[in-house]
This record gives sequence, C-alpha cells and structure tokens, in this order.
Amino acid sequence: MTGPVFAKGLRPGLYAITDSRLLPDHQLVAGVAAAIRGGAVLIQYREKDLNTADKLRQATALTELCQREGVPLIINDDPYLAQQCGADGVHLGQTDGSIETARHLLGPDAIIGVTCHGDLALAETARTRGADYLAFGRFFTSETKPGAPRAEAVILGKAADLNLPRTAIGGVTTDNGASLIQAGADLLAVVGGLFGGSSKQIESRARAFTRLFAEHHPLFKL
Repeated sequence: MTGPVFAKGLRPGLYAITDSRLLPDHQLVAGVAAAIRGGAVLIQYREKDLNTADKLRQATALTELCQREGVPLIINDDPYLAQQCGADGVHLGQTDGSIETARHLLGPDAIIGVTCHGDLALAETARTRGADYLAFGRFFTSETKPGAPRAEAVILGKAADLNLPRTAIGGVTTDNGASLIQAGADLLAVVGGLFGGSSKQIESRARAFTRLFAEHHPLFKL
C-alpha cells in the first residue's frame, strides 16, 4: 500500500456540495465563496430540478469563482454540463453513464469521481476504468439521500489499497467527521452540515471541518 494518489488538484479536506434548498439562486455564489474561505478544497455543483439554461448559468458562475480561487469544481451526474461550463470534472453515480464516456468527452485532465456506496467491488471497478476518486456512503442519516444504502466506516480502510482518494458522504457533520477521517477518509463530502444560513455561518462551519483535517489527516496541509 502506497497511500492515496492526489492528482489534478485533488487534496485532503472538505468537499462542499451545493443544494438549492439550502443555497437558493441568489445565495449560491456567495455561499460557495464562504465555503472556500473556510477551507473547502473541492466544490460540487449538484442541482436536480432547474432547467438546462439555469443550470448552465449557475454552473458557469461557479466555474468562474472556483477558477479564481484555485479550487476544482465538479458537476454532479452530467459530463455534458461539465464540458459546457468548463468545470474541472464530473461525479458519476452508478446509473449516470460510464467513466469511459465521460473521459472521452472531458479529456485526460478531468477529475472523475464515482459513487461506490459501501461496495469494494464497485470501487475496484471504478479504479480500473479510470476514476480519480472514490465516494463511499451514506454513513449516517442523510436528508439529501435518505434512501441511499448504508455504508460502514470500515470500507474506507479496506479501500486504501486502491490508492485513490476516498470520499465519505452521507450525514457528515463536524461531530462525526473526525471518526471518518480516522477510518481513512481523505475528503468529507458535506451538504446539510455545511450550507444553510448566512455566509458567515457557512464559513465558520467550513473552518470547523478544516480543523478536523488539520488534527486527524496525516497528509493535510493548510
């Protein structure tokens, strides 16, 4: 085991995922900017309900922000939107199309993450097909994905031999995040535990997650 390979701008830390219920249109860019000020190292634009034109408008605004701040932007589920807005990559669920198709569309430098639930075989397949990071979860009760299958923290350690960054998602908070980092998480993907409220509150929560990595992740650097 050589440890996770961090490439294409990936590094350990907070992975902030947007949600229009918590970040409405007029607060989206300011909220994400606050998360970045608090130390978020990766941003994901996740939007299920808007029309195509509004998604492109929002994703383009976030691309401009993230490029300015030097933080990669990932688009949830949609490699075509990622290509259109110039994002750094895409996150694929198990039913969101193939890694190979996304790679062909976005190119060799794109970041492609894959949902693996709590299944090491899915993670091994994703690695073989060219994923850049692996996402496991949900680990706790999640309002974003209440029906997602439960994963056990031990999967984070079992996936260490795959040598890719491991993301933990699903009900992650500052109260339970340390246990996931200690179990092997390199990124904590957070929605409800981060967003909602004022920009000041978002920044404060992001800083709290960043402190968890400073305290518990051996490769974390400010």
